[in-house]
Amino acid sequence: MSPRLAISALLAVAAIAVALVLLLGDDDAETTQAADIPGQPRVEVISPRNGSRQTGRAVVVKVQIENFHLAPRHFGEEPQLGEGIVRFSLNRVPDCVAPEKLERAINSPLSSGRLIGRSFDYPPFSGPNGLLAERVDSAGLYSPATRPEIFYHRLPPGFYRLVITLAQNNGIPTPFHAVTNFEVLEDPHNPGSPHTAEECKGKVSSADAAKAIQ
Repeated sequence: MSPRLAISALLAVAAIAVALVLLLGDDDAETTQAADIPGQPRVEVISPRNGSRQTGRAVVVKVQIENFHLAPRHFGEEPQLGEGIVRFSLNRVPDCVAPEKLERAINSPLSSGRLIGRSFDYPPFSGPNGLLAERVDSAGLYSPATRPEIFYHRLPPGFYRLVITLAQNNGIPTPFHAVTNFEVLEDPHNPGSPHTAEECKGKVSSADAAKAIQ
């Protein structure tokens, strides 16, 4: 095979891999990427680890990025090859879900994406990144960052799903992202709302729902 044909074949394989990620996704893995190709961008969650549990209401999110340059000076500008920002998107999974909704999620190609609940990408929770989100009109969708970390605080107890996506300078997402799920435990000295048990009668708990969609 000639060098030109070999390069064309490699590009075709890469395009197919990216298309599959966009169409199918992979919500069960801690880190989700297109098929590994040497030199392609990659993001991996350092903390919080997938499935972790914590008693504090604050969480420091740290990721490791490869083959992608974070460019603070170009934030909001035109896309440039191999550089951009990070989009952090944190949602609290509902305490419980109706059985019929869970069934739809299980049978959906988007899987647990159907169960995403309240967003915490607002200034009271994601701080300076939340303010930046308001500036670019992404509050409630994602918190932009030009560093491989973000600090969330004042998180109520419950199950959380965090999606980290590499994006271009103007915020347009790339196919390269990672997913991690964690739980903030209830403070035994400051229990939550007594109405939760009543509201969840006849529904499936988040813990059982998470097991069902894995």
